[in-house]
Amino acid sequence: MTSTMPAAPARRIRRLPDRQTTDRFALHELLDSELVGHLAVAVDGVPVVVPMGYARVDGHVVVHGSTGGGFALRAASARLPVAFSVTALDGLVYARSLFDSSMNYRSATIQGVLEPVPADETDDALLALSERLMPGRTAEVRGMRRKEVAATRVLRLALDDVVMKQRSGGPSEEPDDGEDHTNWAGVVPLERRWGTPVPSGLTPEGTPVPDSVIALTTRSPRSDILG
Repeated sequence: MTSTMPAAPARRIRRLPDRQTTDRFALHELLDSELVGHLAVAVDGVPVVVPMGYARVDGHVVVHGSTGGGFALRAASARLPVAFSVTALDGLVYARSLFDSSMNYRSATIQGVLEPVPADETDDALLALSERLMPGRTAEVRGMRRKEVAATRVLRLALDDVVMKQRSGGPSEEPDDGEDHTNWAGVVPLERRWGTPVPSGLTPEGTPVPDSVIALTTRSPRSDILG
């Protein structure tokens, strides 16, 4: 796998093109840091966007849904083109004017056709998805029953047609830009952390919090102070 992603002419960013990146490792870092993406498709001429949990498995984004229906499954069956978008907000950029204020972010939009994961790879794909969303939980609960697997359809989207854009650093400023530099400007980084676990209503009092939950809630939050 090469370290760069090809950029088709139709996908090149025209507005602030210097913020586009073709670094495949930056794409993987973004996809591996987030949990939710937005899947878009036109169904019967109507655009539909649905947030979905996902996981990156090698060169694909993997999602899942019920075999009972859903626009994603219909799109997969009809091989309709879809778009899947993931965004990470890293901070707010406070400039000395609202016009120059901005955000620090990383975003990627993947276009292509959803394909069913082959039957002999389904279990591994579901395991990868579970471990991405709830690391370590698989070892603490019962395994999936065959009827549950049969009721679940696993789809994947190749990371072949991707546009990624990002911004980092502080506000644009120059010593002679005519602004009042006594007015504060800078970056407010966004930090996210998990809260205190809340047991379900049927969990007996005193039941120990499992290791997977402890590991999740005590993990150091990502804190990128950019600029």
